[in-house]
Order: sequence, then C-alpha cells, then structure tokens
Amino acid sequence: MLLQTGGLARHAGVTVRTLHHYEKIGLLLPSARSDAGYRLYSQRDVQRLYAIQALTRMGLRLAEVREMLESGMLSLGQVIDRQMTMLREQIDQAQRLHARLATLRSGLQTGDEPDLQTWLTTLEMMTMYDKWFSPDELTQLPFARQDPLRQQAWRDLVAEATEMLARDVAPEAPEAQALATCWMETLERDTAGDPAFLTRLNAMHHAEPEMQRQTGITPAILDFITRAFAESKLAIYQRYLTPEEFAWTRAHYFDRMMEWPPLVARLNEAVRSEASPQGEEGQAIAAAWLTLFSSFAGTDPRTQMKFRQAMAEEPHLSKGTWMTTPMLAWLQQAIGTLMQAHGPASR
Repeated sequence: MLLQTGGLARHAGVTVRTLHHYEKIGLLLPSARSDAGYRLYSQRDVQRLYAIQALTRMGLRLAEVREMLESGMLSLGQVIDRQMTMLREQIDQAQRLHARLATLRSGLQTGDEPDLQTWLTTLEMMTMYDKWFSPDELTQLPFARQDPLRQQAWRDLVAEATEMLARDVAPEAPEAQALATCWMETLERDTAGDPAFLTRLNAMHHAEPEMQRQTGITPAILDFITRAFAESKLAIYQRYLTPEEFAWTRAHYFDRMMEWPPLVARLNEAVRSEASPQGEEGQAIAAAWLTLFSSFAGTDPRTQMKFRQAMAEEPHLSKGTWMTTPMLAWLQQAIGTLMQAHGPASR
C-alpha cells in the first residue's frame, strides 16, 4: 500500500509543506510517483518519517536526524526505546501538572483573577520552564515571562516565517535574511543576552512538544531561520573572499555550526567566573574556538586575515552571536597566549 502526500500528512499530524521540506533537504524522499506525478510513500518511508518525528521531539535538529539515520547509528527499535523513555518522563510531568491544577482550582477566588484558561496556559509554561531553569534564572529570562507585547512579537515572527515557507522563499532571499536577523536579535534580547539560556532554551524547545505547540515554532521554521541567518553572513564574507575561498567556506560553513552556541556559553561562564585566559580552561576554550573557526575559514593565514577584516568592519557579523565586549577581550587574551605557545592561528 502506497500513501499520497496528503494522506501521509493526515496520519502523521504534519503539514504537506513539512513533507515537501523534508524532501527538499533530502531527509524523506518518496519511494515512487504515480502516473499522474503524485508522490507516493511506502511502508519504509512511513517508518523513516516516524523516526524523524521521534528524534526531533527528543531534541535533535533535522541535520542531526539525517546524519543519524543515514549512518545507521540507531535502529528502529532503539528509536522506539528512546521515545518510550521520553513518554515516561512526560507522564511524570503530566502528573505533576495535575497536582498543580488541583491546587490552583482550590485556590481560585472571585474578583480580578485571570480566567481558568489563562491560569492553565501559565501553569503549563511554568511546568516546562521549571524543568530547565532555576527559580532565580526564571526571574532573569524574559522569554519565560507572561508579557503580551513580547508574545505578540513572537507570534508575528512565527507567522511571517510560516508564510515564507508556504511561498517556498529561499534562505538566500533578502526578505528571509531580514526576518532571520530580526528573529535572532529578538531571541538574544529575550534570553537576556545569556548564551547559556539560549542553549537550554533550544534543548527545551526540541524536547517539549507542548512548547512547540504553543509557540508554533516547528523544526522546519528553525531550520529555515538558521540557514537564512547564516546566508546573511555568507553574503558579507563573499565580498572579502576570492571565488575559490568563498566556495570552500560555503561548502563547510554549516558543518559544525551547532557547536558554536555551547562554546559561546562556555566562554561566557569562564568570563563570569573570572577564570584566567591563560589557565587550563582558557586555553581549552581558545583551542576549541580556533578549531571551529578553521572549520569554515580554512587554515591559510591570508584567508583568515580576510575574515578578521570582515568581522572588524561589518557590524552585521556581530549580530546574534551573544558575544559581549568583555567576552571578546577575554577570548583575545586566551588566543594570544595560545598563539605564542603553539604558533599562529586565529578566529
């Protein structure tokens, strides 16, 4: 039995647009086409879609899911085992939420209290955030606050991204890059400029289906925004590089992109804790930084100098990086020490 796109979308609880996106990025390809040209999906395709949906709900990005499936790192049985573990955790969370709702109901009073739905929504969000952030951190995290203006701003961003995906706008398009830049600047603001909050918020979004439902931010939207924002920076680098240099950078720019946020968070923590740039942690961070930089800039000092020039002259390249002046100064000291000890390299 073969399913057409619409039928598979209905059974899987996804949109036709999502299936088309999966096909476009090589994640899920239909096994056949009908005489009329309709996409047809087999049982094996359905199994692969199950694995994709399960793994993305466990916190993996689409690129990571594709790598895992194509490498054979996980069998279908292992994916099911992982999802069963996740469901047990969600059941525990639902039981805790039930207890909170019982307490809320018993404490409701007349007057200016919000309606029950407002309390339910607030409580659902609190339950999720409580798993990922301490009470003190929640006071610092704008994203966790019930702010109507902030929430409307995010609804507008999500609606615009959804509309662009529906029109099949390319990440290279100026309108996509403008949206991605606004998205990243808003996200940096709503994580209080703390890269550690960003990494946990990303993990939370992927691991909490309820949050995805409430925000409307799907894996396809995240992938689109990430790529469009990267394209906005690649467009700048292209002006500084030769065609050969840029071709190499484009081919490798996305290879290790998702390793940057955890490293920036690690750098931020080192600066906050007043760790020495010349110490063991400082040198480890510097080495990791140079490795990631070289992964897309190459190892030729002349090419790396062009990247440094672009970073110094182009304000856009500093947007959405979660980097502050103290962090940059600390990093420069750490890299300077490493260069003296092991030879030249640079971010």
